[in-house]
Amino acid sequence: MTRPTPGGERRRTTAAAPGATAETTPRATQAKARGKASATAAARSRTARKGAGPAVTVVIPTIGRPSLAATLAAIGPGPEIVVVDDRTGEPEPLAVPARVRVLRSGGRGPAAARNVGWRAATTPWVAFLDDDVVPGPGWVEALARDLADLPATVGGTQARLEVPLPGDRRPTDAERNTAGLAGARWITADMAYRRSALEAAGGFDERFPAAYREDCDLALRVEAAGFSLVRGERLTRHPVRPGGFWSSVRLQRGNADDALMRRVHGPGWRDAIGGAPGRLRRHALTTGAAVLALGLSAAAALTARSGPGRRALGAAAGAA
Repeated sequence: MTRPTPGGERRRTTAAAPGATAETTPRATQAKARGKASATAAARSRTARKGAGPAVTVVIPTIGRPSLAATLAAIGPGPEIVVVDDRTGEPEPLAVPARVRVLRSGGRGPAAARNVGWRAATTPWVAFLDDDVVPGPGWVEALARDLADLPATVGGTQARLEVPLPGDRRPTDAERNTAGLAGARWITADMAYRRSALEAAGGFDERFPAAYREDCDLALRVEAAGFSLVRGERLTRHPVRPGGFWSSVRLQRGNADDALMRRVHGPGWRDAIGGAPGRLRRHALTTGAAVLALGLSAAAALTARSGPGRRALGAAAGAA
């Protein structure tokens, strides 16, 4: 239909359908709106590429150490978090934020605790953290970037670990041992695994009772299942704990785990994980020193109790 205009011209208009709204926005305004929408979409896309990634659940086994609070605070909001309480008996509830899911593993060790955690997760990726590490700033976003666009053949990605040593004294043997984690491969202080890789490998071997070698064992079985493992760019700090002379001796409890690795993976297992000489060889001198120290201490005590006469008699007998 046509309608007259003030100048006598007639302009054709189209009647709007019932319930419809006639479009009156000028073309320039429409183009501007479309440009703004495109810019917004592009910004969202950049944000998604930067921070968004595959869904991931963070699993943290714990024995209730106070350091857990700092670990959770460093993660911040974002991913689902499952804390697995591996304390025995009926301990007091853990003091964790309300959004953190807490499960129990009955004091069966970190391997069993991690199995409880990842099997309760439903996400395609599971990131394992120790309860004493401190993820770096922006860890959630960095983890997402590490996981984004990984080929299906990649089964896991490890963080870069920073282990600060004391600067005001000589580090103990135990502290130097912990510092070796900075160059270690596939340790679960901060290690993310594809759930399908965990399923293919059967999870952690619970015959490893302590936090030692169970992570390397899993890595070798994941690789044997056809997956590769890579290093990511996210950064996590792993503190060292002060330890004295006897802490070095206690480290040798891991010798049994080394023996189990040999039985399961053969004599070349250490080369397969890029490992250094084992605790048995590395701490043999420490053990010898410990035994010698005990022997000398006992001998000194016996000499002190024997008195001058017995010491002289002993010296004469030795000379004979």
